[in-house]
Amino acid sequence: MIAIGPLEPGDRAAWQELFEGYNTFYERTLPAETYDEKWKAFQADESIHALCARDGGQVVGITHFFKHPSTSGPDVCYLQDLFTAPTARGRGVGRALIEAVTQWARLQDCGRVYWHTSEWNDTARRLYDQVAEKTPFVQYRILF
Repeated sequence: MIAIGPLEPGDRAAWQELFEGYNTFYERTLPAETYDEKWKAFQADESIHALCARDGGQVVGITHFFKHPSTSGPDVCYLQDLFTAPTARGRGVGRALIEAVTQWARLQDCGRVYWHTSEWNDTARRLYDQVAEKTPFVQYRILF
């Protein structure tokens, strides 16, 4: 059975392994200090938040998210990262994490939860098409 909850201090290695897997999937490498910085921020649980999925006590999925203002209505929740261990895929981990973030956002009086994914991320998009509405928006960005 999949259980969703906060990351505990002893979850650092498992969390980092999953977050590194997420970043590798998107073909990026983060410096070690970024992992240290984000871990501290998730443990503080103030401006950015994290949840994990456990199966038999083992961390098998993670999500990172935060609340921010919206100019057109109530605050919103951005689900920034979602990753499931390859060995746990197809067992409802991603769906459970999305549901937990959605519940958190409702408790925070957010008007919606939203996220982005790559167009070629077919596996994740099959789930996303079941649990959310695909919008027509196109993302632009400026990197520094």
